[in-house]
Amino acid sequence: MPPSRRLVFSRADYAAFIAFSAYAAGSVVVPVALVALADELGFPLAAGGMGRGGALHLGRTGPMVAAMLLCGFAAARWGKRRVFGAAVLVMGAGMALCAVTPAYALLLLALMVAGLGEGVIEGLATPFVQDLHPDEPGRYINFSHAFWSVGVLVTVLASGALLSAGVSWRWLVAAVAGLALVPAALLLLPGGPRPAAIEVGTPLTWRQVRSQAGQIVCRPRFWLFFAAMFVAGGGEFCLTFWCASYIQLHFTPAPWAGGVGTACFAAGMVVGRVGWGYAIRQHQLHWLILLSALGGAAVTAVFPALTSLGWFFGLLVVAGVATGPYWPSVQSRCADRLPGVDTTMLFILLSCAGVPGCGFFTWLMGHLADGPAGLAASFYLVPACYLVLALLIAADGWTGRGQAAAACSESAA
Repeated sequence: MPPSRRLVFSRADYAAFIAFSAYAAGSVVVPVALVALADELGFPLAAGGMGRGGALHLGRTGPMVAAMLLCGFAAARWGKRRVFGAAVLVMGAGMALCAVTPAYALLLLALMVAGLGEGVIEGLATPFVQDLHPDEPGRYINFSHAFWSVGVLVTVLASGALLSAGVSWRWLVAAVAGLALVPAALLLLPGGPRPAAIEVGTPLTWRQVRSQAGQIVCRPRFWLFFAAMFVAGGGEFCLTFWCASYIQLHFTPAPWAGGVGTACFAAGMVVGRVGWGYAIRQHQLHWLILLSALGGAAVTAVFPALTSLGWFFGLLVVAGVATGPYWPSVQSRCADRLPGVDTTMLFILLSCAGVPGCGFFTWLMGHLADGPAGLAASFYLVPACYLVLALLIAADGWTGRGQAAAACSESAA
């Protein structure tokens, strides 16, 4: 009998949803306010500051990766729930420091503090949801990841409107810090039953953690998905980070327009993740990723040539629908293709590719934008990332069919 299509949520699910939204809000509030923020802190984008702007996210990826590599050990010692909750608090503290920073260097340091918490969230959120719903993890992972896009959508719309009304970017960042208190309370305060899978398990030694990682990295197929996560994260976050600044520099200087543009992309991602989270079957993830990557490449390839803001907004929605399934579906598909490995460690290692991909390509796009090509031409990085993603997923399917055919031949013999 097929499993029920009804989605059932607990208090832990709602904590994960809000944590995803708070994490997303912290990631996009700086990009949306980047033009005003850069002018105030002394690196105006129009005067060659785009490379420094892109470096803000690149700088936070180092602490994020370090935190991700350690969070599996911490979760085994103290349980996913406690470590997840503490990470949300650290992220909120970093954003609070961002709100009061007086200089670029201190802003970068504050974002690195936030990155420590974000790295743990990134590493544990997906296996946290997987442990809550082991029967159909792909559906619930896609649905929970939609709240990243919900966080982006609400943050960019509210930020764009408030910036246009004269509200300082510092108040917006402080509000994001306050939002982080909600999931922290749901995760850390007593009350309600909690599944044993997210509580303290059997403590692991460093040797056991290294063994879990070693079992994964010695599998050649893992590196294919590792590369897929790197380019998927890069393409997604290039659009998330630079969309608002591009609109303000090339179409209209109004902050609300930059917020609406990023919101269009986020809305498309919400539709893509929630829709596919409800409709997709686990065995269909391969085709979902492949076809979405090809469609996303086709849509984003026309962005540099657009001169109409209306068309830009509309195609951002379509690009969001295509982009939405990449991150959660690549992770869940990889778990299917690597049976027998520890899924928590697998998701952590995959995020160790996706997060640096976000930082590297965001910085590279800003660096290229400071050159003669300009910000518009640097948008071709996005379809390039999506095409590489499609090739990698196609290669996974091709090798899988080849192995299946070989197995059938051996059986017949």
